[in-house]
Amino acid sequence: MPFSLRTLLLVLSVALSFCPSPARAGVGRLNVPAGTQEIIDKIYAFDLDEAAEAARKMQAEQPEHPLGYLLEGEALWWRIWCTSADYKWGMVDARHRQKLPADQHYFDLATKAYARAHAQIERGDSAEMQLYAGMADALAARLYGLRGENRATARVGVRARQSFLRAHELDPALADADLGLGLYNYYVDTLSSIAKMLRFFMGIPGGSKQDGLRQLENAIAHGELTPTLARVYLSLNLHRYDQHYAQAIRALDPAAEKYPSNPLLQLMLGDLHAKLGHREQAVRHYRNATALPVADAACRARIEALAAAATATLNALDVSRKN
Repeated sequence: MPFSLRTLLLVLSVALSFCPSPARAGVGRLNVPAGTQEIIDKIYAFDLDEAAEAARKMQAEQPEHPLGYLLEGEALWWRIWCTSADYKWGMVDARHRQKLPADQHYFDLATKAYARAHAQIERGDSAEMQLYAGMADALAARLYGLRGENRATARVGVRARQSFLRAHELDPALADADLGLGLYNYYVDTLSSIAKMLRFFMGIPGGSKQDGLRQLENAIAHGELTPTLARVYLSLNLHRYDQHYAQAIRALDPAAEKYPSNPLLQLMLGDLHAKLGHREQAVRHYRNATALPVADAACRARIEALAAAATATLNALDVSRKN
């Protein structure tokens, strides 16, 4: 598929995705608030309202800790991704979103998380707070990129990378920082020559795909809270850029098995099986997606429309082959 400047910035912003973890740090573990894992599980299970409510409770109990704001932002992101997704090139993906007044709350959460992380960094630098600062900028970058706000995406996306690098410098054993860095390296080295030229003129640092794959594998193998998200984005990348569909399925299957109530994972698996010609498996995953309960009406309607579009494409291919 062709790369535009907006596409370049969007993939760079998505590369710096949410990755909180009590990692096996060389200087100590992260001070993750109680209930973090439960909230993350709710997000991946697509229980987004309860996840956001629990995150707000964490904010009330620990107002100076960045993670409560980041968790609520992540819950909002999955809903944004759902309602923004379309079906093109045989793949469900979020590619563009118009600017909406409701987006301001999402940006406010990112701003609050960043401010709280840096308030603590000023009192004493730490890998933990650098990680949270990077996550805060990553939250903002993803939505800026989806809305086509190129300068803002580049500004906060590059700053997020710097925070993740600093976190890794302070604690090389922080496997969760490898998720953001790994995706960044993978994306940047996969871009077309035109996109790489744009990256050069915008001052966006380069990357190595092999380093990115190694870092993603490290996040999957050693991250304590990042393996699921690392699997999701690795699968998306293998689908989007490398057309390694069987490998993408192997990466995503454990996440879908752990969180069978997430309809977006079902759609992703359906697309991959369709690319491999596994019609029955693809249809089953599309049906699974539409059968799952989704509280948000707009998201539910979008899932139904995406599954219908994907199934119609399969049917059209069947007719074409018969003719």
